[in-house]
Amino acid sequence: MNVKDLFINYFVSKGHIQIPSAPIVPENDPSVLFNTAGMQPLIPYLLGNPHPSGERLCDYQKCVRLTDLEEVGDKTHHTFFEMLGNWSLGSYFKKESIEYSFEFLTKVLNLPIEKLAITVFKGSDQIPKDTESASIWMDLGIKENHIAYLGEEDNFWAAGETGPCGPDTEIFFWRDEEKVPENFDPEDNRWVEIWNNVFMEFNRTLEGKVEPLPKKNVDTGMGYERITAVIEGVTDNYTSSIWKNIIEKIEEISNLPYQGNEKSMRIIADHIRTSVFISADDSGITPSNTDQGYILRRLIRRAIRHAKKLNIDISSSWDIEIAKIIIEKYKNYYPELETKKEIILKVLEEEKIKFNRTLEKGLKEFEKVVSKTDKMDGATAFHLYDTYGFPIELTIELANERNVSVDELGFQEKMKEHQEKSRTAAVGKFKGGLAGDGIIETKYHTATHLLNAALKQVLGADTHQRGSNINESRMRFDFNCDHKLTEEEKKKTEDLVNHWISLDLPVTIESMSKEEALKKGAEAMFIEKYPDTVNVYSIGNVSKEICGGPHVKSTKELGTFQIQKEESSASGIRRIKAILKD
Repeated sequence: MNVKDLFINYFVSKGHIQIPSAPIVPENDPSVLFNTAGMQPLIPYLLGNPHPSGERLCDYQKCVRLTDLEEVGDKTHHTFFEMLGNWSLGSYFKKESIEYSFEFLTKVLNLPIEKLAITVFKGSDQIPKDTESASIWMDLGIKENHIAYLGEEDNFWAAGETGPCGPDTEIFFWRDEEKVPENFDPEDNRWVEIWNNVFMEFNRTLEGKVEPLPKKNVDTGMGYERITAVIEGVTDNYTSSIWKNIIEKIEEISNLPYQGNEKSMRIIADHIRTSVFISADDSGITPSNTDQGYILRRLIRRAIRHAKKLNIDISSSWDIEIAKIIIEKYKNYYPELETKKEIILKVLEEEKIKFNRTLEKGLKEFEKVVSKTDKMDGATAFHLYDTYGFPIELTIELANERNVSVDELGFQEKMKEHQEKSRTAAVGKFKGGLAGDGIIETKYHTATHLLNAALKQVLGADTHQRGSNINESRMRFDFNCDHKLTEEEKKKTEDLVNHWISLDLPVTIESMSKEEALKKGAEAMFIEKYPDTVNVYSIGNVSKEICGGPHVKSTKELGTFQIQKEESSASGIRRIKAILKD
């Protein structure tokens, strides 16, 4: 039994309900392109909305994180990863949380207690030192000199400038052949962080004052790839059982050993796996030059470049063979990989064909440059990389054949500049968190339900939501429709939404089984992603939808609804952009 199953079984035995993994592409959270942590899909419930499955939850969540993209290729970094998590929404707090973590690690995974070390919060002006957590750890048998107190940067979590916040305690494991040191040094990278327990016990006000929360939550996260490597005793994640057959397939295809070719093989394995999961998401992401589609394109093309470095025939079905192994490996946990198999393989194949054409254009561009000079500057080398996907190694190799020198230093400077821009953009685009669920976003969330109901009346009952995106200035709503809406249809839709708003309809919530909700006529975009027990939001007798929230209390709070634009989103899918005015 693998760690995922052991983790879920353990927490279910402790009264937790397993909830399904949320999609990779988050709904109604424009601050991020992908879910980057296990807690992200639970934001409404951590803010106080009741979860239909209760107060004790556990899951394994699909995540994609890109802030360290350039690091992928080393022993530990991944773009796609799975996060194991357990949550208490007011049910238990520090003592039980720490005891559960300790018991799982030492009794279920059988990790030796002497190889564990702990960090806790050292306190600040307003918040006391977390001696409570330290005391609990020592009662369980962790030696005092294996506990370190660290500051806000390391052991304090906050939703943002305001909102829920609190200390956390992190668990480390000694991953080295040498004897475990008597004293724990958090700066020694042989101590690897394996689990983080966040205790949301305070609220930070607009004035910066920190007050105790009436309902305290626990949010934990443990990386599946990292803990698997730890229990299997390997220091290279890519040699663990998670990656073994994928790497073996790359060795077979390239006819090269892993040793000496680690970087390229890791990048191929990681990027194809991430591409498989993004392509299988219900949001229908395909390679493009914007947002999630750009990331997908970049990952596939980077994998192709490294396949070329391994002398793999990039016109062959090498990527399809690897993808099939990944689909087979994960389909029991994520059934969408099997149902979307043809889509996944088509995405990989079509992008490969496009990129191979681009490589040909790049070769023509290269020939143009070297026919005029025997020195290629850094900017030109970077242009070949950025526009045509030429890795610097390929440019240098081709240039050497023509006795042309390449300003490699100039290229690296341009690359660094590009990475800094990307990193800065990523920090803004991938920040996420509880702070983005404000009053205006809540209004727009409710308005999407009214718009969905209105479109059903205007266009027909078989009209369904196909996606939505909300920020504080507008809402975007995708729906199935085979034609451009007429002015009359747009006006009818807008008038209907505003009529319902003017009636001041109550917004109510009920918890029930998924089957019961469907029998009662509740709408749901992707029904399989919801747990067995769901929240159903009703707006008067107008709308009934399975949803995680949050929502306003009554429609009068919404103001005036106004459609700004109606356009095509994809084949058979239309998109409405709308605003709410006071």
